[in-house]
Amino acid sequence: MPPSEFELIARYFTGHDRGDGVLLGVGDDAALLAPLAPGEALAVTVDTLVAGVHFDPACDPAALGHKLLAVNLSDLAAMGAEPLWATLALTLPTADAAWLEAFSGGLAALAADHGVALVGGDTTRGPLTLTLQAAGRVPADRALRRAGARPGDGIYVTGTLGDAALALRDPPDLDRVERAALRQRLERPTPRVAAGRALRGLASAAIDLSDGLAADLGHVLDASGVGATVTLADLPLTPALARLAAAGDWQLPLAGGDDYELCFTVPAAREATLAAAALAVAATRIGTVEAASGLRLRAPDGTPYRLARAGYDHFGAAP
Repeated sequence: MPPSEFELIARYFTGHDRGDGVLLGVGDDAALLAPLAPGEALAVTVDTLVAGVHFDPACDPAALGHKLLAVNLSDLAAMGAEPLWATLALTLPTADAAWLEAFSGGLAALAADHGVALVGGDTTRGPLTLTLQAAGRVPADRALRRAGARPGDGIYVTGTLGDAALALRDPPDLDRVERAALRQRLERPTPRVAAGRALRGLASAAIDLSDGLAADLGHVLDASGVGATVTLADLPLTPALARLAAAGDWQLPLAGGDDYELCFTVPAAREATLAAAALAVAATRIGTVEAASGLRLRAPDGTPYRLARAGYDHFGAAP
């Protein structure tokens, strides 16, 4: 007999609610959380993953648990926040014990890595849909925002771009090692929490890259009332992506999505400090903020590059 709703919660999702500020976690009508210290702000984010839209229903449930939390931690990282708590809402077609064991294990492992306490949630029956809300703390006067980029600021990204999108494309020229590395980037992204915290007081604006560089950087430019030029030859790419770029295909690193890296801007006066910052990941300068509105892309030969599609949009036209 499958477990009841409350047996499911008790078996797979209790015991992970111990952490800073947790007065009462899973098991009551609501969690009780201690107020933040004076001068701190609460950063709160929520993401939903839907089977058949964001993931293959047959994918590894442990990786899915990891990714569900990782995409939320990436949002907190873009604000410079320290993760604290999470709540989880699961809509499940069935209470499959093996699936739940793996899913909860993947989520719990990443939560432990970042000190995140799972303090509550909900379970219902229906099409497989996963929603997680995460909260963290950040000094109110040092939180990173999309607005704040100014002409002359350098534009940076962490890590490499386009890997997850290339994993989905799965071209035949990938070798076994490349394919495995790209799948890891797609299924188990690394949220850049340490980098986000290190960027407090350094970055003038920041965003996490979920829908693609061109679209997400565009949000920063719009919020800041500025424009930019990005030099494609400076984009950080793995060898597999570099082969596509060499053939003139820049779509994946610019608009593939699912990177979960940080894109941020830094005033010229702070760039030397950035070089010494403990980001725990490489950061690459890819362009410059400018006064004229709009995003301009410069091909390696110096000519303008026109992007076919800027990035993912749930309600946009199909590509």
